[in-house]
Amino acid sequence: MKLHNLKAPAENKKKRKRVGRGQGSGIGEQSGRGHNGQKSRSGSKRKAWFEGGQMPLQRRIPKFGFKNRFRKEYMALNVQSISDFVEAGRLSENITVDELVTTGIVHKNDLIKLLGDGDIDKKINVEVHACSKSAKEKIEAAGGTVTIIS
Repeated sequence: MKLHNLKAPAENKKKRKRVGRGQGSGIGEQSGRGHNGQKSRSGSKRKAWFEGGQMPLQRRIPKFGFKNRFRKEYMALNVQSISDFVEAGRLSENITVDELVTTGIVHKNDLIKLLGDGDIDKKINVEVHACSKSAKEKIEAAGGTVTIIS
């Protein structure tokens, strides 16, 4: 391919619309703006969501709820899943957040909350960000401890 072989694409060859240049041009008299009204005047601007005086959509639909900007989202981790991972040999008796991340149970920046769903019979020591009452009771009943880290 050489420079002399290149051709401009078809959309580059389109001529611009010359409005208001007489009846013969096809866009004379009102210059393609119709007859009267707001959009036919010069300097006409409307917001994209303006609905011609009708009650706008953002005011028609019901508003409800509240989003707390300071809410902390915890990743739920059940006692049963910890028990399964310990039995499979993927977790040791001293479980830290880093160990949970390396096994792929949680992600790096997740806050972890230990929940009491399931049973555990091995003695383990767990480090988590939050813990439910039932989970703490089950782990302490098995002889282990739960450490809350901030």
